[in-house]
Parts: sequence; C-alpha cells; structure tokens
Amino acid sequence: MRSVKFSRRGAVLATLAATLALAGPALAQDAPAGKLPVVATFSILGDIVKNVGGDRVSVTALVGPNGDSHVYQPTPAAAKEVAAAAVVFENGLGLEGWMERLVQASGTKAELVVVTKGVTPRFRTASEPQDDDEDEGGAEKTADAHKGHDHGPLDPHAWQNVANVEIYAANIRDGLIKADPAGADVYKANTDAYIAKLKTLDAQVRAAMAKIPAKQRRIITSHDAFGYFGDAYGLKLLAAQGVSTESEASAKDVARIIRQIKAQKIPAVFLENISDPRLTARIAKESGARIGGELYSDALSDDKGPASTYIDMIENNIREFSSALSS
Repeated sequence: MRSVKFSRRGAVLATLAATLALAGPALAQDAPAGKLPVVATFSILGDIVKNVGGDRVSVTALVGPNGDSHVYQPTPAAAKEVAAAAVVFENGLGLEGWMERLVQASGTKAELVVVTKGVTPRFRTASEPQDDDEDEGGAEKTADAHKGHDHGPLDPHAWQNVANVEIYAANIRDGLIKADPAGADVYKANTDAYIAKLKTLDAQVRAAMAKIPAKQRRIITSHDAFGYFGDAYGLKLLAAQGVSTESEASAKDVARIIRQIKAQKIPAVFLENISDPRLTARIAKESGARIGGELYSDALSDDKGPASTYIDMIENNIREFSSALSS
C-alpha cells in the first residue's frame, strides 16, 4: 500500500510540475497590477487575509466557499496560483495535509506563513476528562476518531475561538510586511482595525452564550469542528465524525451517540455546510433531538449566503445556537 500511495503522489507532483513548466513566467501577471499576489489555503483564512491586506493585496483561496479542506486535492491550477504568489498563508495544525506536496510541485519562492503560530493547540486523548454523565466509551471513541488523520491528535479548527483569530491577523500582518515593507503602515492599521472588530465579536459571542441556560448548552454536530468554540464559550459538544470529515462514523458510533443524546437530553443536532445531511438527519430522527439551523465550520458561504465573511460566519452560528438552545 505504501508504494501505491507513493506512486500516486509522485504522479501528482509530476503532473503539477509539468503544467507549471508549460505556463512559464506569465503566471505572476495574473494578479491585478500593483497588488501583491497572495494565496490562502481556504476561504475563511482568505477573508482574514483580505481584512489585513486591504487594497494592497490580491487574495486567492485554494479551497473556496462551501469547500472542504480535509478532502481537497490540489490541481494544476492551484499549483500555478502558489507558484505566482509572493506570500502563501496556511492554517497549519495538520489541516492542509496536501500542502507540502503542493508547495514542492509548484516550486514557489513565496514566503510561507503558518497563521496558527502562537496559538495554543487543542487536542483530545483517551485520558481527557469527560462529563460525569457521559456514556461509557466516550473517551475511547474520541481518541479513536483521531487515528489515521493527517493532523494526528491536533484539532486544526482554531479559528472557532475568536481570540485565536487575533493571532492569525498578527501573523498575517507580519508576513505581508516582510514581503511588502512599503505597505507596513497600511497593514498595521488594517490589523488594528480588524482586531478591534474581533474583540467586539468575541464579546458578542460571550453575551449570547450567557443567555442560554447552562443545561441547554449541549449540541451534536456532523463533525468535530467546534472544540475551540466549546472550550472558549462554554458549549459542550458531541460529533458523529472525528475532527476530519475524512473519518466516517461507524454504526456503533452512531448508536452510542443516539444513546448519549437521550441520556443527556441534548436538545439539538446541527448540520454543517460541508457535511452530508443524511447522517445528521438520521441521528435527529432516532434520538428525538431537533435539527438546528445550518452551521459554518470549515468554509464560508458564497456571497449570497449568510456567512460570506469570517465575522458573518460567527454571527450566523451564534444565531443558530441561540435559536435552537434557548427555548
């Protein structure tokens, strides 16, 4: 199996490299004149970069709105974007398991910036404390959910804690200044203004969660993307899948979750915009929990949706939590 995997990766690298060779030096002309061409790995990160970079940057997100970074496969077009970029921003913490080979194939000379540098990572193990009333086997299931994922035991969804995005913004600012020193004052001012908005957003989340009775602050989501949110804002979560959407919940996992929902009287099951609705619907039907509104976890909506920016995404999720859990 290992040799087959290696061959497939080698084929991807060869294809991407060949495409770039044909494209030649014209790639750098894709960005609008006078703007710094930068790449962000996924839509949420792309929006944060736009807020920091402002009018001085042209941002391309490799994984677009409603896309799933966990299962994304790089394309020759993605390699061309990375090759042409002055800066490439990635989340890190194992989210982009495909990033190393994409960078290698592109031959990019871009500055590579991991925006979670300085974030305290979250991970769960079999020894992590569970709720006193949690069904037996919960800790074991959580540990098993991490096995075999590219990110290992780390939870990459650090942006779900708004305070962490302040760290993202500072890292993005520093990366842009390094690539474009002439824009330093602009990047600093944009970052300060954006962080002020994030602080307001964080306070808004805390106020909304405080209005939900403590006993009601329990949900199930279609994959484990809200751990940082739960830790920061006092929401207890179950997930039918592991941290990555590549992990499918087994029949045994689903049965255990249904038992746990009934035992703990968990009020709501939420669907995410990147997930298959059938699993969530099945759990809701068999457990009696209501289906809450659509959450945005790993990707923004398109421009016509309710979560076309990071701040809109968090505000949407707060509304959905409040609506489903306050009654």
